[in-house]
Amino acid sequence: MTARDEANVQRVVLVTGHLGLGGAEKQLSLLARELCGRGIEAHVFVLSKGGPHEASLRDAGVEVHHLGFSRRPSGSSVLVGNLRAFAHFVKLLKRLRPDVLHGFLYESYVLGSLAARLARVPVVVAGRRTQGYLKPRPRWYTALEKAVTGITDHVIANAVAVAEGTCKVERVPSHKVSVIYNGLPASAFEPAKPENIDTALPVVLCVARLSTNKGHRFLIDAAALLSRDGHPCTFVLVGDGAERKRLQRHVNALGVDVRFLGFHTNIEGFLARADVVVLPSISEGLSNAVMEAMAAGRPIVATRVGGTPELLEGRGVLVPPSDPAALAEGIVRLLDDPELAVSLGAAARVWARKNLDMDVITEEHINLYHQLMKARCAK
Repeated sequence: MTARDEANVQRVVLVTGHLGLGGAEKQLSLLARELCGRGIEAHVFVLSKGGPHEASLRDAGVEVHHLGFSRRPSGSSVLVGNLRAFAHFVKLLKRLRPDVLHGFLYESYVLGSLAARLARVPVVVAGRRTQGYLKPRPRWYTALEKAVTGITDHVIANAVAVAEGTCKVERVPSHKVSVIYNGLPASAFEPAKPENIDTALPVVLCVARLSTNKGHRFLIDAAALLSRDGHPCTFVLVGDGAERKRLQRHVNALGVDVRFLGFHTNIEGFLARADVVVLPSISEGLSNAVMEAMAAGRPIVATRVGGTPELLEGRGVLVPPSDPAALAEGIVRLLDDPELAVSLGAAARVWARKNLDMDVITEEHINLYHQLMKARCAK
């Protein structure tokens, strides 16, 4: 190692599959911009396609590199193209000579770790951001992940629950895993003008991708229970996804006031308008939607899955997953006790500002990168 490698991290490459509107992509974008603001040269490598975060990254001085991997079904031409993309990946790493490569999700840390080792990048970090280990997976998938983890210096989980699952299911040594929560920008804590929602009923907001793991079906069932028991509410669903048509049919069959508003980049106004925020997930990593509701000081009902209890224990209402009656009971509890709702929302906001502010999260990443670089230099 050269004198440049005296444990000072000067250049970091963050790897993602794309720059779409998912939570992981949002966190990568926030971290890259914050690193750049602290004088660390940050590069974002995108395996397949760009997205909405790209402009803000470039505006912040973060260089975005498109590697050209294809997600199309396998074939000889696709294989050749992806091999060329991988060779470009390695060549680019050799040219940039980063101190750290940090892959955020599965394909990013699998390809990123292999490319980084071939390019002799000193420190390689892999992210764990979901409870993916709970899903049935092919043996080759698990074997490849285990092999890649073996050549990775460290794993960053975004919740204690995710870290514990990673150690138990993947059998990653606990000393090789750290927990760093997702972060919130300063704007998340600023007051917002309430969105105009035409209803005289209490507004229950859910911000989540319309996919089965988010549990919207159980929330719709809870809406029907509330209406039947004399507590009708207007349920506002912000987000889109493959389950939309199926959920709309379910709403029509039950005859409840559930409004599908599609995807919105700015949810601050919806949070300000909501009487209660709900996340009915069946599985979860660390929910950005819950974090944003906490920063806004909103009362929250959420299922006890993944990292959600770490966010809301004593600061929100936690209920079992896949349980419409429990969701309905939690919502009524907050609507019937405004003082409780206000106190829980205030406690959530204070905790979020102390533990989830992006300044704090960025410092934790930088400190870990420095520690790993120091350990590498000592070898």
